[in-house]
Parts: sequence; structure tokens; C-alpha cells
Amino acid sequence: MNVSIDGHTLTIAGITELDAATASAFRDAIIDALDHSVKDVEVDLSQAVFLDGVGLGALVALRKTLNPHGVTVRLLNPAPQAVQIIELARLHRLFEIVNRGEVVVA
Repeated sequence: MNVSIDGHTLTIAGITELDAATASAFRDAIIDALDHSVKDVEVDLSQAVFLDGVGLGALVALRKTLNPHGVTVRLLNPAPQAVQIIELARLHRLFEIVNRGEVVVA
């Protein structure tokens, strides 16, 4: 997992699985990288081949924690498997999903 900050945007990339085994590391990586200048968090799911309920819970918890502080959480380029589970859980209603620079679902 790679975490980088460019201006006011924190980007998390290189996620292949977001599940019970990786959710804590995901959360810790974001917390360690956050500072007061961050206005957007972008989670690149282009390589994600597996998401489970704990992984989805980590995304929801991230949004619930940051949203009241005016920080937007976006899901970038989700792999087809990730889109399926996100839509099944109806989380596409909570997150802005961006694919190749276009907003797919808001």
C-alpha cells in the first residue's frame, strides 16, 4: 500500500485486498499520513480484487471520521469486483466513485 500527499489530497494506492487482515493497516496508514492541510482522500481501488465486510466497514469508518471535518473521500478506478461489492452494499450512495477522471457514481 502506497500513501502520498499532493497538495491537499492524500492518495492511498496499491490496495489489492481490503479485508479483515488488511483493514487495520489501511486505517493506520491513513491516520499516520493525515494532517490539517488534507481536504480530499482518494482511495485507489484499481488493483483491488477482494473486499469483504470489514474492508467496507473501514471505508465507511474513514468517511464518517473525515466527513464532519470537511474532508471528501473518493474511490478511484475501482476494479469490476470492487464495484460489484460496493453496489451490493449500496455504498455507491455514500462515496463519490471516479473512473479515469470521470465521475461514474456520485
